[in-house]
Amino acid sequence: MAAFSFNKLVIFGVGLIGGSLARGLRERAGFAGHVVGVGRSVKSVERALELGVIDEAAALDDDAALSRALQGADIVLLAAPVAQTGPLLARIAPFLDARTIVTDAGSTKSDVVAAARQALGARFVPGHPIAGRESSGVDAALPDLYVDRNVVLCPLPENATDDVERVASMWRATGACVRQMSEAQHDRVFASVSHLPHVLSFALVDQILGTPDAELKFSFAADGFRDFTRIAASSPEMWRDICLANRAALLAELDDYTAVLARFRAAIEASDGAALEAAFTRSRVARKEWQKLGGIKPSGDVAAK
Repeated sequence: MAAFSFNKLVIFGVGLIGGSLARGLRERAGFAGHVVGVGRSVKSVERALELGVIDEAAALDDDAALSRALQGADIVLLAAPVAQTGPLLARIAPFLDARTIVTDAGSTKSDVVAAARQALGARFVPGHPIAGRESSGVDAALPDLYVDRNVVLCPLPENATDDVERVASMWRATGACVRQMSEAQHDRVFASVSHLPHVLSFALVDQILGTPDAELKFSFAADGFRDFTRIAASSPEMWRDICLANRAALLAELDDYTAVLARFRAAIEASDGAALEAAFTRSRVARKEWQKLGGIKPSGDVAAK
């Protein structure tokens, strides 16, 4: 396995995810390559420059600055909300060197792959780091965010094997564990274990907000409510885009979950304690097994931007 190195890394969206990659490569792996941050305006990436997370800032709407930023880039990471992936790819395609590899950090993949095939073809290697925090922005970036975390790559048949390995080795350098699956499988899996939980967390808070005694209920909320709704502190813009981008898989998960809720409701209405206990026991055992296998990590489960 070849060791990772880079001369120039360009990050579009230097927030928690992109900023943590830059910090991990520099502070944890010790790389001295040049890191460029690109934002909607130079001002939007000034904080990353102040913190030393990037070496250079560029504005997306400035052709000359964008051309300079991308010239000679080894790897480009798109760490923006998934709805921006298509427009971003179309914007940068004319300025890319032939050898530059482009990857992303988006939480959905089928839509991203379709956009990439239209704009770039074989130069795009789809990716998704499974890490995050409730806090967002470059100030929340951590050099060890990806240590022992999964990063999923969804290689395309047209990708060069060396390009896929180069992206994989970049993430491994931050301490991540790299796994592969198809884009369709990715979207089904994460609709279940990431997208649905976020929707449910937002929904519970919204449901309580709609009641006349919401303030009283919130005043008595304790650990269980805090744990269940932690991810409702995530970015509304990001999760709006994820829900719409992975609509079909998420709707299927919502339908299945609604069926389970209906079953639980029927058991409660019928005072069927045995059915409830059996279901709760199955869930408890499964959750404990997942925990034993290392399913709980300290930095949370907020999806990438």
